[in-house]
Amino acid sequence: MGKVEVLKEKEIENIIKRLSYEILENNYQAKKIFLAGINNNGMYFSELIKAELEKIATPQIELINIKLNPANPLEDISLSIDIKQLKNQHVIIIDDVANTGRTIFYAFKPFLEVLPKSVQVAVLVDRLHKAFPIKVDFLGLSLATTLKEHIIVNLRKKKSVLLED
Repeated sequence: MGKVEVLKEKEIENIIKRLSYEILENNYQAKKIFLAGINNNGMYFSELIKAELEKIATPQIELINIKLNPANPLEDISLSIDIKQLKNQHVIIIDDVANTGRTIFYAFKPFLEVLPKSVQVAVLVDRLHKAFPIKVDFLGLSLATTLKEHIIVNLRKKKSVLLED
């Protein structure tokens, strides 16, 4: 089979717009929203959402980078801001792909130290192989795949999502 393009650039741009509106609709009373991107692709995806939100939004949008090692998520999880700033705040954890939910599940760990007003999850692609109790609140595409298949997300130059066997 090789690689199959499941999302093209225009479709990804439309998803970013739709997710931005959904985020605003679900957080319409928020004066400030924190977008917490996981590692590289999650962070870049959150930057794209932030740029779109700033075109249409009145709340202040702030980015947070969540750094964690998906192979060993208990090792070291760090945030780019002091966790205390998130008390009573709206936080959206963002990643490019949700597979088993493991990475997103462990990304919640720092937030257990404070009491945010809400914590929601946004992903570009949800693979439906959940092994962890993660609910995706804002979803670009739900994709039924086999466990052997891989999702390749390109968000920088030519945006695309590829399915590879």
